[in-house]
Amino acid sequence: MRAIIPVAGIGSRLRPHTFTIPKVLINVAGKPIIGHIMDKVIADGFDAATIVVGYLGDKIKEYITANYSIQVDFVEQEERLGLGHAIYLSRHTISKDPILIILGDTVFDVDLSAMVQNGHTVLGVKEVEDPRRFGVAELKNGFVSRLIEKPEKPTSNLALVGLYYVKHPDILLDCLKEIIKNNVRTKNEFQLTDGLQMMIDRGEKVTTHKIDGWYDCGKPETLLETNRHLLEKQSVPKAEADVVVMPPAFISPSASVKNSIIGPYATIAEGATVVDSVIRNSIISENASVQSALLEDSIIGNNALVKGGFKRINIGDSSELEYY
Repeated sequence: MRAIIPVAGIGSRLRPHTFTIPKVLINVAGKPIIGHIMDKVIADGFDAATIVVGYLGDKIKEYITANYSIQVDFVEQEERLGLGHAIYLSRHTISKDPILIILGDTVFDVDLSAMVQNGHTVLGVKEVEDPRRFGVAELKNGFVSRLIEKPEKPTSNLALVGLYYVKHPDILLDCLKEIIKNNVRTKNEFQLTDGLQMMIDRGEKVTTHKIDGWYDCGKPETLLETNRHLLEKQSVPKAEADVVVMPPAFISPSASVKNSIIGPYATIAEGATVVDSVIRNSIISENASVQSALLEDSIIGNNALVKGGFKRINIGDSSELEYY
């Protein structure tokens, strides 16, 4: 079975980190976001994936090919014309067999087999207080009757969370073809929700599956929330005698941590160096260096240097910040 993972976005809400790496390669709880997604779909029995890349796509290809051996096809979305457009560009990798579409900026804690065994097309949903920034689903007799993309006046609080099991992808692709041919856009993009709605209008039975474990990685505060959730599931890391670990925390075996307090909710990624510091609720990314600092609620980019002081910092790759 094949998973389709669109990751072509530029991640503007996660700048400055996404100036130099794509959003899905930002480290959370010890591995890139897309690593968590790939591990999940493989563990649940998917043996093929299509990854739709765009901005800095070569770095995504490099990471995937170096770390995963399942069949992966890469599709480039040169123009970001919407999620429906991204799926349609992937049509040559999609057969008539069911597919799972999973957005690349979200980590899910869900039993995918429950969706796959449903017998119908299934949309992952979650009840939210303010659904205006999501696609929403209206139900009738247990099936989806209408899908609305980012409604100004929502009539449902069932938000689409970016997880779609499509029983008949050939029908979806035919609907997307018609939408693109006729230049039918919502919010100036070719929307997947419009393609799914056309399927419903043609008689496709579409139901929903409530997703409780839905963790957004789209902006710094939600990335740190997701980091906290994922760390809760990890064992206490090994550390040097002069290091105090306050779990939950992650310290990569290749990191160098000395005379420091790590955690709770701290990730120290591969190759990072932490000396004479206290790190709480923060992500220290690959090959970053933190010296004589107390950091909380912070994200330190790859190869960045932070030296001294008590700070809440969101600093991008290869930057230097020293406090005297």
